[in-house]
Amino acid sequence: MRVRVATTALGITAALLAVPACSTDTTGPTHQISSSRTGEPADAAQEPAALSSAALESRLLGPRDLGSGYLPKPERPAQHDDDVTVIGCPALKELGGDAATGGTLAFPHTAKADFTYRGSSSEISEELYSDSVKKLSDGTGRIFDAMTGCPAYQVVSGGTPVDVTSQKLPAPSVGGDERWSLLLTFIAGGRSTVVKQTAIRDGSLLLVLSGSPALVDRHLDKALAKATATS
Repeated sequence: MRVRVATTALGITAALLAVPACSTDTTGPTHQISSSRTGEPADAAQEPAALSSAALESRLLGPRDLGSGYLPKPERPAQHDDDVTVIGCPALKELGGDAATGGTLAFPHTAKADFTYRGSSSEISEELYSDSVKKLSDGTGRIFDAMTGCPAYQVVSGGTPVDVTSQKLPAPSVGGDERWSLLLTFIAGGRSTVVKQTAIRDGSLLLVLSGSPALVDRHLDKALAKATATS
């Protein structure tokens, strides 16, 4: 899940880096993150072919798919592992800073798009990946398990400390072979940003949708339908 709001690698990178710019003041209780995983990897005998990055690009949601009020968000500069330190979560620290902040997943074929909604702090990020079924399943599951295995930890990004809470969410009842979902809260400088991240593996394709919870819920079915369309 980069989080430019949302995140993703699965997505969290953007989210952490975007906290100061995209967060909102909060006086209520902090949301926690939760995630669930359902489904199992397909049998090797049924292994589907991986998709190229160009093919993935054509399957991303666009402004027309999302509807009025959505604008593409400029690409955010890449974050380096050396700029990120994880405190209080050994499992994420072991994976490295890029994974801990949701940077791009280490799969060979990828495409991504980020959008803001009506000039507000609400954003949504979609990432598509393709690789072997085993690599997608193992890699995605490992990161989600690490993130949700630590209910609270801290990430220092570019010298800025960000407190993170996480909690598993029930996996969505949609298609796909495996599903993961979590809710993250990032707190920095007295502001908080809540990010929902849902990942769905369908054969050799992985969809990661991250961002404002309401936007993720609103567009998940549409994103999955377009990403898995065969024509």
